Amino acid sequence: MNTVKIYTVDEAKAKLEHYCAYQERCHKEVEQKLKGMRMIPDAIDHIIHHLLQHNFLNETRFSQAFARGKFKTKKWGKHRIVRELKFRDISAYNIKKALQEIPEKDYYSTFHELADKRIKQLDGETNLQKKRKKLADYLFYRGWESTLVYEKVREITQ
Repeated sequence: MNTVKIYTVDEAKAKLEHYCAYQERCHKEVEQKLKGMRMIPDAIDHIIHHLLQHNFLNETRFSQAFARGKFKTKKWGKHRIVRELKFRDISAYNIKKALQEIPEKDYYSTFHELADKRIKQLDGETNLQKKRKKLADYLFYRGWESTLVYEKVREITQ
């Protein structure tokens, strides 16, 4: 028999405190987790309010950590970071604050490093147009701005 665990508000609160302390979370993730635990809307609101009050849940902190992390580890550009934050229902204010976490100098050096690494991987491609398209697609997928991408694509002469 498949039994479903039923949580009291206090149990759910404790579980979500741990969930938020382990890793930064956004409101949407917390709400989905609570719905998955079959909590009623009033309990969800109560628990989210508790998490906010006790600083377990902080959307500004989440968005800043998200932007820093995705930029450093996955080398995402600003467009991809913004798209992913919007998907998580993060406010425009917090998205703007999150992007300020990325130093401009690091942003451009990471872009050029990533593009140059990809160009080296494409050395086997003899068709110049295909090589340029593969580079552009790769960089766009990671959310880099079109002005940067096209500037880099034009650098490929062979």
